[in-house]
Amino acid sequence: MSSLEQIAEAFPEAARDLRVNLTAVLADSSLEPRLAHAVALASALAARSEALAAAIDAAEALDDAARDDARAAAALMAMNNVFYRFRHMIGRAEYAQMPARLRMTRIAKPRMGKVEFELLSLAVSAIHGCEACVRAHEKGVLEGGLSEENVLDAVRIAAVVHGAASADWMARALPIPQNPTTR
Repeated sequence: MSSLEQIAEAFPEAARDLRVNLTAVLADSSLEPRLAHAVALASALAARSEALAAAIDAAEALDDAARDDARAAAALMAMNNVFYRFRHMIGRAEYAQMPARLRMTRIAKPRMGKVEFELLSLAVSAIHGCEACVRAHEKGVLEGGLSEENVLDAVRIAAVVHGAASADWMARALPIPQNPTTR
């Protein structure tokens, strides 16, 4: 049993669907395994789940470039999503005309490839709820040659990993009693 499956087995009964979805979403993806696992790793990092990130990081499908890009996407989008979500929420033209003045050179020099990095950034931006970033990265992914099915699979992976991070936290914060009927 993989470490990812071990984490899922500890989920409370309330998160039974996530138990199944966590491994299925990676196995059934239209994305090649390396990219699917990189999306999952970036998502686990964005969800701040140390256990899930470590379990996904251990996957044989990942190489050093995929791991590095997943970490870079999670870090950069943590910054960008706050900034651009603020500008979008406020909706004032004055802010939109001002330069961001945020260093983002890593986006232009990914190790996996530009479209792959855009997909990782899209997944993390979906978790953080930044509409402006989601739209920009989705456009880049589609223009880069990936399909709408690939986009949806990446966001599906992000959603499941984010939900799994919550389920894992629940399992650790509220352990299941030995005899649940004696409450």
